[in-house]
Amino acid sequence: MVSSTPDLVSAPVDALSIPDTVPAHVIRDDAEALRVAAALAVEFAARAAERDADRRLPHAQIARLSASGLLAITVPAENGGADASTATVTEVFRLLAAADPNIAQIPHSHFVYVNVLRHNGTAEQRRFFFGEVLAGRRIGNAQSETGTKHLMDYRTRLTPDGDGYRLDGTKFYATGALFADWIAVLARADDDRLHVAYTPADDPGVTVVDDWNGMGQRTTASGTVHLDRVAVPADRIVPHHLTFTGPQLYGAFAQIVHAAIDVGIAEGALSDAAEFVRTKTRPWFEADVPTAAEDPLLVQRFGELDLQLRAARALLAHAAAEVDRAAADLHDDSAAGASLAVAAAKAYADRAANEISSALFEVSGTRSSLDEYNLHRHWRNARTHTLHDPVRWKIQHLGRAALNGTPPPRHGLL
Repeated sequence: MVSSTPDLVSAPVDALSIPDTVPAHVIRDDAEALRVAAALAVEFAARAAERDADRRLPHAQIARLSASGLLAITVPAENGGADASTATVTEVFRLLAAADPNIAQIPHSHFVYVNVLRHNGTAEQRRFFFGEVLAGRRIGNAQSETGTKHLMDYRTRLTPDGDGYRLDGTKFYATGALFADWIAVLARADDDRLHVAYTPADDPGVTVVDDWNGMGQRTTASGTVHLDRVAVPADRIVPHHLTFTGPQLYGAFAQIVHAAIDVGIAEGALSDAAEFVRTKTRPWFEADVPTAAEDPLLVQRFGELDLQLRAARALLAHAAAEVDRAAADLHDDSAAGASLAVAAAKAYADRAANEISSALFEVSGTRSSLDEYNLHRHWRNARTHTLHDPVRWKIQHLGRAALNGTPPPRHGLL
């Protein structure tokens, strides 16, 4: 069930150009994934500012994303997928986020919970769900909760019920749930251990409420999911707690995708700033030049911002390579190295996204603040998306490792 809050119910929705019944294309390799992502990015950028301004949920674009096959690129080769590298996944998200970070964020949890199945699902669970993903089905998340003591204080419960389980609780920040065929629910069982329950989004006990009203990432529909006595068969539950019993890349993978989105936001902001300065900004009279693009102080500032973006991209690429290297030979040291590389990339991407999207106005001038251009969406998106988890703790773990050789924790957020 999907419901809307009264103030959002009248928000217009793009007409669907591709029905969800269209079979998804199957991407065969990394190179094809990058070509498809680059082409879709051009499409998605076209009306991104309008969708944000009017809060038009990107149903048509998400249908395109599903049909393209991009959502299945991490399915293992033995299950019919491209088995794409982390480097490729990272680049796909960067490309999409530079075009529209809302669209890029929506499938974040899809990839994360495909990864959960890949590492802890049974052979039968992988066969079934990877088949769903290859067919274009989408997985949304019901993970975070509000009103609890802290992030890891999950109150949603899996209770034994006959041959299966019953799922009860309320989730928020449920990005992707409104667009999902399956919802991955993080819950605790009677033994207090974490599990992921995969439930159909149209189950009668599932209600998805479109009540997200954040200042940024407006069209991610990251609202509320209510779970009321949802029946879950035992074969739809994965023991997520096992993820953290040994060296793992679950957290590094999830976090590098977030970092890629931040870098994409920075890239989109700098690109729009340059276009605005070239076409609309007047030169400052003291510069004594015919156009703003020839102002030496603006040229200098764009050089500084470009340097910051290049550094963010480089750290992102390095971190992706570290994750792929660790995946090929996973042990405590390789996992720790990958996590720290991702922590550095995420911390720097956070800074780049926020600073570049703010500097956009500095270089573009007063006119750039007008609502008609909606350039402030870049800063709103950066400031909102980078709040997912505090980078100060990533820097703390980098410092602990650099000074005392302390390995990063295995809690899934690093």
